[in-house]
Amino acid sequence: MHNIILGLSAFYHDSAAALLKDGKIISAAQEERFTRKKHDADFPINAVRYCLSEAKIKLSDVTDIVFYDNPKLKFSRILATYISYAPRGFNTFSKATRIWFGGKLNWRAAIRKNLKNLLVTGDPLNAKLTHVDHHESHAASAFYPSPFEKAIILCLDGVGEWDSSSVWIGDGATLKKIKSMRFPHSLGLLYSAFTYYAGFKVNSGEYKLMGLAPYGEPKYVNTIKDNLIDIKADGSFRLNMDYFDFPIQPIMINSNFEKLFGGPPRKPEDKLTQRDMDIAKSIQVLTEEVVLALANQLYQEFKIDNLCLAGGVALNCVSNGVLLRESFFKNIWIQPAAGDAGGALGAALIGKYKNTQTRVIDQNLFDEMAGAYLGPKFDDDSIEDFLKSKNIKYSKFSTSHAMTKKVSQLIADGNIIGWFQGRMEFGPRALGARSILADPRNTEMQSQLNLKIKYRESFRPFAPSVMEEYVNEWFYINKSPYMLFVANVHETKCIKPTKQEIELQGFDRLKVKRSQIPAVTHLDYSARVQTVSKTTNPIFYKLIEDFYELTACPILINTSFNVRGEPIVCTPADAYRCFMHTEMDYLVLENYLLVKAEQPIIEKSEKWINSFALD
Repeated sequence: MHNIILGLSAFYHDSAAALLKDGKIISAAQEERFTRKKHDADFPINAVRYCLSEAKIKLSDVTDIVFYDNPKLKFSRILATYISYAPRGFNTFSKATRIWFGGKLNWRAAIRKNLKNLLVTGDPLNAKLTHVDHHESHAASAFYPSPFEKAIILCLDGVGEWDSSSVWIGDGATLKKIKSMRFPHSLGLLYSAFTYYAGFKVNSGEYKLMGLAPYGEPKYVNTIKDNLIDIKADGSFRLNMDYFDFPIQPIMINSNFEKLFGGPPRKPEDKLTQRDMDIAKSIQVLTEEVVLALANQLYQEFKIDNLCLAGGVALNCVSNGVLLRESFFKNIWIQPAAGDAGGALGAALIGKYKNTQTRVIDQNLFDEMAGAYLGPKFDDDSIEDFLKSKNIKYSKFSTSHAMTKKVSQLIADGNIIGWFQGRMEFGPRALGARSILADPRNTEMQSQLNLKIKYRESFRPFAPSVMEEYVNEWFYINKSPYMLFVANVHETKCIKPTKQEIELQGFDRLKVKRSQIPAVTHLDYSARVQTVSKTTNPIFYKLIEDFYELTACPILINTSFNVRGEPIVCTPADAYRCFMHTEMDYLVLENYLLVKAEQPIIEKSEKWINSFALD
């Protein structure tokens, strides 16, 4: 009999499912990819269906189902918080209790109800249903797939049940919580408060704030330290709750916060000012300072060389880059699905290691994540069936090598490619399975991709995907397979700005060519690097290699295959819709090539774009 564990995250945001079979990670996916609703919080029924299909099993074969959260403990925090603030926030509390008593508290019944339709007629749900604590699931997702026998695990997010940050030690198969900081004192919620103030969407737009920061100066760091947060030498801190309303209101801040920074929050879609950029820079610098202090204190205390990270704050790749360069740790590994989606995987892994005392690390692998390629794959037959059913014009290559040779030339000629290959990525980054690709040497490509392809703000940076053996020639980093570290471009590839260029302000600075790969070089000469291995993604690697042979540049622009507000594409149909509604030039579906000029002309309708809520 096989041991099959299904991990679930659901009901808050970024619902997901992950499945282990006899201890091996078989599949993992977010519900948003199937429903096309970004950060979908509903029960991940489609993700579960996929995970079962990938494992070639029925739901009745599952032996354990593990939920990533402790609903009763979370509700106790909500109840205690509202009591302490009463009578303020009563309306919000009243709505919250209706939701909780309507299903969240009885999580077992909610799971059984949602899974009922996946059972084959007559089959029982045999699985044992258990839950773990939120930060425990984060810690497990960070440590157990890592290559480390022993490590410190640092979890930083908004809030789980009570914990907003926690420290664990992983040793072999054991995972032990050492200490934590509790709600409302949260680095994640502080960063989200500034995300809200800058006019971006909380739990979605934090990466925009990070991307905006290099355009500003850290003018408000002291204002934040003097009024909003008390940071201790060891990195621990307390927030001054006189400035925040997030414990009892759906908004993050109050009038005191607005007075402190000289006005109300920026309205979404309003023009960004230099002040917005300076505020973004200030909270980013403070975040880096706190995370570095926390990490270095942990090293001094425990003298363990390895650090693992998870939680939403671990997706702040600029802060991660600071850790890599300046912390005392020798090795750092970050769960690629570091947010709540990764909690589904962590929950499943806890289910595994509660039943075994042994953990075997395969020294031939970088980690246990299979490059994060854990989602659906579509074979040639299914792709061709789709293309024929829609009367779509296409050509097919006889081999993947013939395809990469042709596509590399198309990219070198200045074309923008929709790239759909292999299993979909698990986590928020496109890693060469569901990507949009272009030439990083092109000085116009960043603005072209932002405005004509992604339909998003012009300041947003793009990432370089580089053949791993050439990364040291182009960037100050050794390995970054999951695009979770920012590193500086190598000085030999940089271009010094002129005096006139140095004096430019705001988004005018976008026009400055800073390196030989200007489309992926940010204002501060940094880039969010992905190193590509021929082991984990041989076809993507071969494409970059072919491009290198043509251009002497072993790098491609890699951005997610979607438009603003849309989840990354999952199916060939998703990819074709996105391709047709944007100004991409070519679409590659495995070995099939679609030329935009050969496709039927469609009316540029705002309806499709507007179907995705702005992030």
